[in-house]
Amino acid sequence: MQDVYIVVIVFGSILLLTAIVGGVILWGLRILRGSGGGKSLEEETQLMQELYRGLRRMEQRIETLETILMDQQENQHKENIS
Repeated sequence: MQDVYIVVIVFGSILLLTAIVGGVILWGLRILRGSGGGKSLEEETQLMQELYRGLRRMEQRIETLETILMDQQENQHKENIS
């Protein structure tokens, strides 16, 4: 059952890392293009806030999955003891 935890943590970390790296790359490209890229500061701020909210939701989902898996393991452990 610990293998499941490892897989969830690894894949969750990969997803989170991918999202962060993608956001940093997009942010860097915007900086290189300059502010004349057609987007106002307000639009860029809104985009960054949406990215942050998406990352927070992903983090909450990963935490929920970890909790579910830990509860399942605990239940299986109790059944094995009985």
